[in-house]
Amino acid sequence: MVPTLDVIFSQTSTPLTPKQADFLAQANQQGGGDHDTAQRPRDSQPGLVPQDRTGLAPQAQRATSVNAPEPTQTRVVTSRRGEQAVPTPQPNPQTDPLSPAEAQRIQHDAEMARLAAEVHLRSEQYAKRPNRKFVSASTREYAYANYLRAWVNRAERVGNLNYPDDARRRRLGGKVVISVGVRRDGSVESSRVLISSGVPLLDDAALRVVQLAQPFPPLPKTKDDVDILQVTRTWLFLPGGELHDDR
Repeated sequence: MVPTLDVIFSQTSTPLTPKQADFLAQANQQGGGDHDTAQRPRDSQPGLVPQDRTGLAPQAQRATSVNAPEPTQTRVVTSRRGEQAVPTPQPNPQTDPLSPAEAQRIQHDAEMARLAAEVHLRSEQYAKRPNRKFVSASTREYAYANYLRAWVNRAERVGNLNYPDDARRRRLGGKVVISVGVRRDGSVESSRVLISSGVPLLDDAALRVVQLAQPFPPLPKTKDDVDILQVTRTWLFLPGGELHDDR
């Protein structure tokens, strides 16, 4: 057997020469450690040693590009609960422009539909209108003549009791034509001045008398079944402080 010489490459050295060397090295190194027998020095952090393995090395692959579809545009709506992607509405396909004749026909159909709806609405409104009868000083029908007499008496009595003090003090006078709508139960449905006296104080006094005098007597029962009796009267405000109906 041929003798061999074991030489170790030491990574560190010490200034003292050991009395007994366990291994040959390029520098002196005082041994240490916790082993009872001499141990071959090792790297503090051994490196990776390539291992021989049977097999094929992986072939290098060349990067290829794939034509990815274009991303769909999305609109992000942010809310407290998170984000929600809302697809952008796609434009409608373009249609061929209408010819003048077709455009005129469509416009005509739309106008006819609008007129038909308007006629239908007016018919419904007319059907819902209350049955209204107009009476005045020239009315000679027996049932309404008696009713008007009681109505006028009540209006004159309330008007003289509530004659405006300012008009009496200033001795104002004038003629007011007033129209009053009376429901079946005698309550006032509407009141307005048809012809002004020229004195706003007297016009306002006439409307106030109507409100104070209601309810008037209930409407008489007649064959025409009136819902509202429209009473038109002329009232005279005299400078002496009196209200008279021009009968």
